[in-house]
Amino acid sequence: MEVSAIVLAAGQGSRMKSSFPKVLHEIGGAPLMVHALKCAGALVPEATVVVTGVGADLVEEAACAWDPDIICVWQEEQLGTGHAVLQARDALEGLGGDVIVLYGDTPFIRPETLDAMQDARDTHDIVVLGFELDDPDARYGRLVTEGEDLVEIVEFKDATPAQRALSLCNSGVVYADKAILFDLLDRITNDNAAGEYYLTDIVAIAREHGHKATVVHASQSETLGINTRHELAEAEAAFQAKSRAEALNDGVTLVAPETVIFAHDTVIGRDAIIEPHVVFGPGVTVESGARIRAFSHLEGCHVGRGAIVGPYARLRPGAQLASDVRIGNFVEVKNAQIDRGTKVNHLSYIGDATIGEKTNIGAGTITCNYDGVFKHRTTIGRDVFVGSNTMLVAPVSLGDHSATASGAVITMDVPEGDLAIARARQENKPGLAKRMFERFRATKAELMKKGDS
Repeated sequence: MEVSAIVLAAGQGSRMKSSFPKVLHEIGGAPLMVHALKCAGALVPEATVVVTGVGADLVEEAACAWDPDIICVWQEEQLGTGHAVLQARDALEGLGGDVIVLYGDTPFIRPETLDAMQDARDTHDIVVLGFELDDPDARYGRLVTEGEDLVEIVEFKDATPAQRALSLCNSGVVYADKAILFDLLDRITNDNAAGEYYLTDIVAIAREHGHKATVVHASQSETLGINTRHELAEAEAAFQAKSRAEALNDGVTLVAPETVIFAHDTVIGRDAIIEPHVVFGPGVTVESGARIRAFSHLEGCHVGRGAIVGPYARLRPGAQLASDVRIGNFVEVKNAQIDRGTKVNHLSYIGDATIGEKTNIGAGTITCNYDGVFKHRTTIGRDVFVGSNTMLVAPVSLGDHSATASGAVITMDVPEGDLAIARARQENKPGLAKRMFERFRATKAELMKKGDS
């Protein structure tokens, strides 16, 4: 069945105490809204509409960065969830089938739960996601049911004591027939304690018009909405715990799991080893058998099979390591392709570069890629030996089997097989060091006598 997705992302989230829209705060290196969009994507929707409001430009930028085909519509006034969903009607004109309504601050809905809601649509016009909570003071809307049918959703502030005693609560997520949903939304009013147009009112109105509604159950943790910094921190902890468990179950070795930080899209192959205090930013893939050593930071990069990275290494976006590459301590790699078996073992910066296989990059090597205005590229061939403390002033190329002398400043291309020596000739001044330090010490002693030290 065709389905479209609506993600509500219009609120400020005043309890976050932030200048930014709530849905742009991050879990696992991605905005809350992106997690909701990933959830919607599991249904392969015909169209996805994000309803923006506060900080609309920023929210739209983030949504379209995730998927350029997303449609953003603006809710000029925040008059309630029902009013927000109505803003998406014109954007979905001409599309049939169903609609799933999700929330940009609810990041943990599972694809399996959406599948269950989709299945429930076979027998009911409206499906609401609910969860059990044994807390009569919890400020969630309550779901009133008769058998398998959902009769009514009552907002907490409008609920009677008897209704507040119900343990089945409303998550806000709705899966419904599109035509029925928008027809019902046209019928809701704002006659309630908050003076808002509630999406939840569609259930009671649907029953009045002969439509059927039901509930699909989920855990409370899955339906968790983020409203405060404390809840954001708790959600991050829950995300990390889940990611670590999945990695271990997939055959990844985590030496100290509680110290490893994952991003929302981290992919690690079986038999990879991740040492303590490794941080994965977005966009990282690590192949089987690789080892990421302690205190390394990776983002936007690929690590090939059998490669070793770290300790204390940094891989930035565009770093592509082939199999059996060695990246050692205090090495930074950015926008560089490093071929099979090459070693960059110590204290080096490799940026905007291409390096062939089985090359050795000596300690302290720097690709000088930036001239203050433009970035330039360094190309190093296969089986090259780059001496320690070499400065490669890009654009420059080193041919296959070439070498540079230690301390060289390379400003011209080095042909295949050549040795490049680019440093001032050493001069030794007989006895000068001894005489110089004797003079310095005598001057210091004289100053100390005068009290000027």
